[in-house]
Amino acid sequence: MIGIRIAQLRQDRGFKQADLADLLHISASAVGMYEQGRRLPSLNTVISLCQIFDVTADYLLTGKEPQK
Repeated sequence: MIGIRIAQLRQDRGFKQADLADLLHISASAVGMYEQGRRLPSLNTVISLCQIFDVTADYLLTGKEPQK
């Protein structure tokens, strides 16, 4: 699920939910809802997450690693 990947990427970088929320210009509770699977991020938020974490949208949405 996208929420699990968001949480893992956030934790891997040492961000708190509030840190990520600040970068995305959203509330920390929205980040928490994404991570819990209670809400899906908008397309613009997905794009921002990909840029922040330097991952592809394919990875973020499906967990599929880019082929080398």
